[in-house]
Amino acid sequence: MFPLKETVFHHLGRYLLHPSNTVWGMIMRYHNSYLAKSKERIGIQVRIFDWAPISAEKSYEQIVRCTQQELILPGVNLNQSQISPSTSAEATAKTVLLVSLYGEIYERLHNLYFVHPTTAGEMISVYQPSHEEKQQTEKKFHNYKAMAEIWLLSFSDVLVTSAGSTFGYVSYGLAGIKPWYLQSSIKGWNIQNPSCYRAASIDACYHTPPHFNCKTGGKADPRNIVRHVRQCDDYTHSPTVKLFD
Repeated sequence: MFPLKETVFHHLGRYLLHPSNTVWGMIMRYHNSYLAKSKERIGIQVRIFDWAPISAEKSYEQIVRCTQQELILPGVNLNQSQISPSTSAEATAKTVLLVSLYGEIYERLHNLYFVHPTTAGEMISVYQPSHEEKQQTEKKFHNYKAMAEIWLLSFSDVLVTSAGSTFGYVSYGLAGIKPWYLQSSIKGWNIQNPSCYRAASIDACYHTPPHFNCKTGGKADPRNIVRHVRQCDDYTHSPTVKLFD
């Protein structure tokens, strides 16, 4: 049924996870207003965890390093604040969809490309659908917006997501593309080198997999039983699993 094992979540998710009419309306209105006409859509999803704290400023700097080093977004000319008419007429339009609970990261990234021209003349637009500041799962409309933003991210041509984020997993799983993981600050990892790295699989990471061996009735490590099941490449500080080809 699934010749490519890492596509299981992608196919099942797109087949089974259908937004309600209310959520789908939010998705299409935002997409048609801000994303539809872009030549390239770049999704950036940022989750800051209590167990891996990082300031908004450091997170912004990490995003800029990652996207510019990996040629996802162009560099800017910090010494120039006005684009020349000769480049604007032939500019390539890229749209960045930034999804985060926090507004400060968006403001910094938006201002970077609003104030300064890019080095090659590309036109970069940056949008953020919402910034709730904190997770509010008890509120229905908050969850509506979260689901809408997951689907909007799934329309991206390139995705950059926070390592360890289930929000990001679902987004790139639905998109069917391998994201760039923003390195976590947990355990003293240096988030500057590298700032991000490419995922090895499009499957979502299972943080709490079952450890039951059906044959023996005892505990077992699923990574040692099934060939396509291995340790997650973004969440390695506990036994986690995902599918690889």
